[in-house]
Amino acid sequence: MGWIDDESGQVSAELLVLVAAIIAVALVLVSQLQNTALKGKKAVSEASEKVFKEISDIK
Repeated sequence: MGWIDDESGQVSAELLVLVAAIIAVALVLVSQLQNTALKGKKAVSEASEKVFKEISDIK
């Protein structure tokens, strides 16, 4: 019966490594999405400032 415990421990360790790898990939993706969102926010802000400036120049 001892070999069953060793095998389940091995599966558990492999599962932990897999979960850690998935979490690491998820964190990288979230970080990249946040950077993309910040760049998008800056682009929208600049575009809206340009539009409002052009609107104010019309008056």
